Amino acid sequence: VQLQASGGGLVQAGGSLRLSCAASGRTFSNRAMGWFRQAPGKEREFVGIITWSGRSTSLADSVKGRFTMSRDNAKNTVYLQMNSLKPEDTAVYYCAAARGTGIPISSLYYTERGMDYWGKGTLVTVSN
Repeated sequence: VQLQASGGGLVQAGGSLRLSCAASGRTFSNRAMGWFRQAPGKEREFVGIITWSGRSTSLADSVKGRFTMSRDNAKNTVYLQMNSLKPEDTAVYYCAAARGTGIPISSLYYTERGMDYWGKGTLVTVSN
């Protein structure tokens, strides 16, 4: 079972990036999927969660209005579209498979305890 995040890189403030998280080894189409991030010297924090169907998402206040999540279950892939990036978005971004479908989206999914499987992360660096 493997989750592979990709799409990170260096971008100027105000720019955009799209992260992808591809699952292999098993399907996660019946699970909610989450994105978390960890900035240098800080704890890992919740970014967003998307339900198994992709119909509902919940995003952290710090990224609302700038980031969106989507998924393609046929491709076993989840996406994080990041627009209007800020230097404070600089972090390693991790995707994770939740313990359930995400319906309803409970507060458990905003925490690492709500996740079962983790990818290795992809680095996003936003410069001034």
